[in-house]
Amino acid sequence: MPLSVGDRAPDFTLDTDKGESFTLSGQRGKPVVLFFYPEDDTDGCTIENIEFTDEMPEFEALGVKVIGISPDSVEKHCKFRDKYRLGVTLAADPKHVAIKKFDVWGPKKLFGVQYDGLIRSTFLVGPDGRIAGAWLVTKIKGHAATVLAATKGLVTA
Repeated sequence: MPLSVGDRAPDFTLDTDKGESFTLSGQRGKPVVLFFYPEDDTDGCTIENIEFTDEMPEFEALGVKVIGISPDSVEKHCKFRDKYRLGVTLAADPKHVAIKKFDVWGPKKLFGVQYDGLIRSTFLVGPDGRIAGAWLVTKIKGHAATVLAATKGLVTA
């Protein structure tokens, strides 16, 4: 069952492109944006990561950590980050630890073919560890700005 606003965000620990581990519960007391995307260096995922990177100065000014999560390896994340000069932290989830906990893996359809894959989703986790915002991303362009606006509302509330 997908997570909704008000649910406690499940804890997880993943390795990142920064050479360190990220643990969600270690962020309590400050908001965190988790955006789940299918694969590094594909058109939609590149657009999404670049848009979140462009918004990073504002997220940082609000004290918000932004983490992109995909099933790709840390090594692939590093190549992707370097190729596009990305400023978001990229967490590797090849074993689907966070992906399963956030229920973002399931049936998808592309060109009439159904298959299982990562369902592009974003979660805003409040300082209390509860989901403060949840998006099933169907339109990539402008999504990072939408999440930033919701984050500003949470931080200034």
